[in-house]
Amino acid sequence: MQVRYTPAGIPVSEFRLIHESRQSEAGQERAVHVELSVLAMGDVAIGIAKTPGGSEVAVKGFLSRRSQNSDYPVLHVNQFKLIK
Repeated sequence: MQVRYTPAGIPVSEFRLIHESRQSEAGQERAVHVELSVLAMGDVAIGIAKTPGGSEVAVKGFLSRRSQNSDYPVLHVNQFKLIK
């Protein structure tokens, strides 16, 4: 994963996060699989960039549109923790 820098010198990392689990809905179990575009900035971007691909992580952040002209979501990560 690569880190780029904004004109102001802030580190930015963009990547894809894959979530897979089994969830209960309406009394039935179902498999859940989703891929999200993710954006991390600052120290979080540097830390995530050092994390090997395929690692299990827990993240906290917020969803937003990719840009003002886009309806596609991107997860902005504020915190992450390596699980495995």
